[in-house]
Amino acid sequence: MDSCEPQLIDDCLIQIFTFLTEEDLINVSSVCKDWHEAAETPWLWRRMCLQRWGFCNLAVLGSEQANHSWKRYFLRRSHLEKNMTKGRTGGYTCKSLRGHTGRVVGFVYLNANSSQLPDFWSHNATVCSASSDGTVRAWNIQNGEPLWCSPVQSPLMKILSDEQHEVVITADSQGLIKTWQGQTGQELASFSTSSSHCTLLQYNIDNDWFLTVGTGQGSVCTLAGPSLTKKSSIIVYDTFSVNILLASPDKKWITAGTTENNDFCPKVFYTESLTSPSEDEETLCQSVPVIGCRAAVFIPTQPARLAVLHHNDLERKNDITIFDIIMKKTKYKSEIIVQQVESFPFTLNASSSNILLAAKDSNCIVLAAGQQLWVYSLKGVMLASFKEHTLPISSICVDSFRVVTASKDLSLRVLTWKNDRDYGLTLESRYHLLGGSHTMSRGFTHVACDYSSIVASVEGNDGKDVLKAYSFNA
Repeated sequence: MDSCEPQLIDDCLIQIFTFLTEEDLINVSSVCKDWHEAAETPWLWRRMCLQRWGFCNLAVLGSEQANHSWKRYFLRRSHLEKNMTKGRTGGYTCKSLRGHTGRVVGFVYLNANSSQLPDFWSHNATVCSASSDGTVRAWNIQNGEPLWCSPVQSPLMKILSDEQHEVVITADSQGLIKTWQGQTGQELASFSTSSSHCTLLQYNIDNDWFLTVGTGQGSVCTLAGPSLTKKSSIIVYDTFSVNILLASPDKKWITAGTTENNDFCPKVFYTESLTSPSEDEETLCQSVPVIGCRAAVFIPTQPARLAVLHHNDLERKNDITIFDIIMKKTKYKSEIIVQQVESFPFTLNASSSNILLAAKDSNCIVLAAGQQLWVYSLKGVMLASFKEHTLPISSICVDSFRVVTASKDLSLRVLTWKNDRDYGLTLESRYHLLGGSHTMSRGFTHVACDYSSIVASVEGNDGKDVLKAYSFNA
């Protein structure tokens, strides 16, 4: 036989195997030695990984502890996603995190398993929770163990985290902002706003850390670094709370708004005017040309595309309007341009006070109000609608893989994204997770997710809230 013939056969087999599914590829590997070697070719499994996910965490493939192959990566990640899609007993573990003696006002991931950089071999997620009992608590959600607890202070109202610097930020009922070292719980700094209501927005620009705070007096205060050095303070509204604060994906713009008055417009600030103000130049600010803002969100895959849900007084209804924010510079001045891209009506029950708005990608937004969930394209086409809860939805979490809704009916509904050949991107309802007994609790109040876990808070009838952590197995 020609000595080149075996190599030719291997190349042909590998090319043929590119048409197989992962199940077929595993099956053909047991036919004979040659087929096994061809089916184990790393290039085949790398190709399947990148076709399915687009981006894979190469760091976990060749770490010092183990040399994980593309095949193992594919099988482990697809097994995890199968468990997250099915939600069957045995596909996940559930831990109850107890320790707070008051209401959980919020919680955040400190170390999250990112969908962009998933690690299935050594990841342990940390969640930090804030409570009306005046403490911050950190938890390892995989084993349900408490890690640290802060000293007691005034009842806490808000909590944020900066995973990049492993810092936790809280605001209490007296308007005291504090930063905490995420791994140890050590207090790093504090800053008083003298406001009983604070809205927090943390963001990083290059290597610089910033925190913008909306107050109950209608001002926006910007602080720098975990040491909370004051950079600027600007009045946005005279007497109404700034309770909407958003940073654009490119971090060039900050949107501030209020839901307390239907006569006010949201405002867009040039971030540099807040973080590096100049005495010689006025703050660059522009109003968004809508009034009665009820909710807003930046589209995550666009530099600065803003979706606003607002009142339309002329027709006595609600509209969703999409804007692009750009800077127009001339020789003598700079000007913010807020340009309308799309606008469409959104029918909303008048009794729906808690409106939740989130964005999936450049093509769609997710809304929840009352017991219902909707998915709309930015053109105003309703892609999906669900009414599976028996009581109002209290919180939603939206990521690239799924949408999770939490409700006062003590259930979490899990829906996954899919691309339909006829209808394009849409959601598919999968399963629900229960949080316990109604005799002991009043339902879920908050929910958050990373790539391989879901955490939600349950409001206890005795005033002591509990966190439920669902960790899916890879």
